[in-house]
Amino acid sequence: MTAKAETNSRSSSTTGSAEKITLAAHYKSTDVTQDKYPDDEVASDSEVQIHYRSCSWQRTAGLLFSEYICLAIMSFPWSYSVLGLVPGLILTVFVALTVLYTGLVIGDFCAKYPHITNVCDIGQHLFWGKKWAWYATAVCFLLNNTLIQALHVLVGAKYFNTISDNTTICSLVFSVVTIIVCFLFSLPRTFSSMSGIAYFSALTMFVAVILSVIFAAIQDHPEGFHPEVPVQWNLWPEKGTTYVSGMSAFLNIVYTFVGQITYPSFISQMKEPKDFKKALYLVTVCELITFALAGSIVYVYVGNAYITAPAFGSLIGNYKKIAFSFALPTIFFLGALYGNVSSQFIFLRIFDEKSRHRNNHTKRGWTVWVLLNLGLWAIAFVIAEVIPFFSDLLSLMSSLFDCWFGFVFWGVAYFQLRKSHYVETLGEQDISFLEIFKKESFVGKLEFISNFALILIGIYILGPGLYASVDSIVLSYQSHLYGSVFTCVSNAI
Repeated sequence: MTAKAETNSRSSSTTGSAEKITLAAHYKSTDVTQDKYPDDEVASDSEVQIHYRSCSWQRTAGLLFSEYICLAIMSFPWSYSVLGLVPGLILTVFVALTVLYTGLVIGDFCAKYPHITNVCDIGQHLFWGKKWAWYATAVCFLLNNTLIQALHVLVGAKYFNTISDNTTICSLVFSVVTIIVCFLFSLPRTFSSMSGIAYFSALTMFVAVILSVIFAAIQDHPEGFHPEVPVQWNLWPEKGTTYVSGMSAFLNIVYTFVGQITYPSFISQMKEPKDFKKALYLVTVCELITFALAGSIVYVYVGNAYITAPAFGSLIGNYKKIAFSFALPTIFFLGALYGNVSSQFIFLRIFDEKSRHRNNHTKRGWTVWVLLNLGLWAIAFVIAEVIPFFSDLLSLMSSLFDCWFGFVFWGVAYFQLRKSHYVETLGEQDISFLEIFKKESFVGKLEFISNFALILIGIYILGPGLYASVDSIVLSYQSHLYGSVFTCVSNAI
């Protein structure tokens, strides 16, 4: 996939062109207060071979669809079985609207500061422009993405064990197969080039969800059914539901919706960043309808006693295998997408705007790119084999990272945007947030309070939420629900 080396005369021309095109799309400013760059520097240059800023809003919508129409949808029935149908649906709507609102804030923030290209730049901007904030955000960003990759390695092995009724092949082999396929999917250099596969991934996962709903309704009984334990579902939590189980169920919902960590990266590669909101509105409506209907219908037909996470495990025989098989493209692609996001983040730090390896097909550029992807998938493999569980891993990731990237960051971003507005309109450099609150309209005051609540929710998820996640994992291990690390034992559902 490499190209021939450039001649010396063309090399200098390409270098200048690369610097020009990437100044807008991938500018790494040491001055985080810089607000603008010349519009004409966004223009593409024929000398550049790899155009990063090439994603339309329709292609961005495809990436968002693939991110949200994912396997985690099939954990919603389990969440509803713990929370009860009414609280589960209320929390689903609440989290969906919260993510939509924070996504709009991200769009406004990236429009205000167009030199931002990823969530780490935002982290530095939000927390006093300090470089330590950038590095701290980068660590969380990479850990979050790598854990998601590991989750897909785990689920890939689970799929192959399930579909083959495996009793002889070591599960590690299936994990390696999953990694190889995901690695190949993660190799394209731009998000635009991945969008076609993204739509296919979202479509097949949607089919998997619809089939699961249909099969749950028409099957004679759920997997593991016993006549003396009837299928029952609840509108409200069962008596005796613990805080740990309830919080874990809530965090499963949060994890599925919270995907804002990738938004700045996607926006930075859009032809028209202002169109990001179109993609966001479209995806939010579709995901809310899909999540709520799939979660509630499967839960009602399967019941509390037989629900699994993912819910494919509650289907019998070929129903399970057929529905699960349609989820395979998503298992591969979504893990690849997060691997690609991480690889791009590191790659664009290794090669700055002046490097021809960044925007051209060079041997060194492609070698570094392939090794980055391969290294991240190797790490994901180790994590997947050390942490062999599904629903508890979703909860753990929510409590560790979604608290920041789903709530705290965007509450702080809102306050910075409001302060910037008043500084520009009133010219008061030292205006306090209390003074801003007093100047706001009634609706503005409500929005002010809501964003403060977002920060508190994030802090709550990080504290008690993390405690609940860890305690749930400990209890599961004590109950011998999980196997040992690097085991060959089948993890089929």
